[in-house]
Amino acid sequence: MTADHPSTPSPADTASAVSAAPGRAPGRAPARQRTAYGKETWKEISFLLLDLPASLVGFVYSVTTVLVGVALSVTVIGLPLLAAGLAGARGIGRSERARARWLLDVDVAEPSPLPRAGGTLPWLWARLKDPVAWRSQLYGLIRLPWGVVAFTVTLVSLVVLWPVLPFIARGLAAADRGMVRGLLSPSDELERRIAELESDRGVVVDTAAADLRRIERDLHDGAQARLVALAMGLGLAKEKLHEDPEAAAEMVAEAHGEVKLALQELRDLARGIHPAVLTDRGLDAALSSLAGRCTVPAKVTVELPERPAEAIEGIAYFTVSELLQNVSKHARARAASVEVWRADERLLLQVRDDGRGGARLDGGTGLAGLAERLGAVDGLLVVDSPEGGPTVITAELPWRSRQT
Repeated sequence: MTADHPSTPSPADTASAVSAAPGRAPGRAPARQRTAYGKETWKEISFLLLDLPASLVGFVYSVTTVLVGVALSVTVIGLPLLAAGLAGARGIGRSERARARWLLDVDVAEPSPLPRAGGTLPWLWARLKDPVAWRSQLYGLIRLPWGVVAFTVTLVSLVVLWPVLPFIARGLAAADRGMVRGLLSPSDELERRIAELESDRGVVVDTAAADLRRIERDLHDGAQARLVALAMGLGLAKEKLHEDPEAAAEMVAEAHGEVKLALQELRDLARGIHPAVLTDRGLDAALSSLAGRCTVPAKVTVELPERPAEAIEGIAYFTVSELLQNVSKHARARAASVEVWRADERLLLQVRDDGRGGARLDGGTGLAGLAERLGAVDGLLVVDSPEGGPTVITAELPWRSRQT
């Protein structure tokens, strides 16, 4: 066991890994320097001049739907009218986000859609407690005074304060950006997390379906075909048992060899699903077994206070397995190492090699798919592989203790 741990990936490394992983949005480029009367300024002026009609429509809609719905709430139609008004408020919020995105370059994500509710009462309740719709209504209510001010100041500046118009427009537009981000953006980090999990769920389903197809194909092409041939051979041996005992004995001997090969193929297939050594002896022994099959000499160091949960342990095993396969196939290395340790509530795996380097998430070495699978369980993959080497790949998984 080694005493020195590799350092935990820094926040910068983690951020770069997230931005490089498939399905994650890349970071925005640094803003370029803008001119006083450039395209951005005129777009801001257009937004401010449209503030008055847009805020007037939003104010009238919000006041009408809320007051009518609340006033009639003592009747049968009151709450349905209020729910319908809130559903429409989502549409107004969507149009305002689009206007801000187009004219103010505000990158505001769309909130998650409401789940489909079966039945009238669940539909009604889901819309009455929709925070996105209520914030859109609040946006419509407070926008009218601001819309009047922004429209008036911009129009007057356009006529008599021409030299300072770009600075006035920039300040007013900054306030508009703040209101859009504050009231029309997704509720909080939970909304964005839900969207990520929905995407990750699709990756998990696709990966599970691909694994099932692989297992089915391996069984059909390997052990099943061999067992069919074995059954046919035993049938022929049975027919010749009395006519030609020596030939029947040879056929039985061949069938015995086929049984051994079929058993070996089934063992290999079971190892690919979940190796017995991992279940019985844990990550240290299982990763040492992987290192022994690697074509490059590999040293394994595992320092864990306890065994993680079975699912996390299995993901860690197959992650190292794929990384060591990449080392064998692509790295042209002379030596490699595998280190596993726990940092707070994360399980970290690091595979190093002294090969030629140049590994990339989009380099066709399977790292892109591995990053997707890790992301689906809230994991990360950090690749540091300059041309000429060495290559250091760090995988990070959430830590969950094994339940006894």
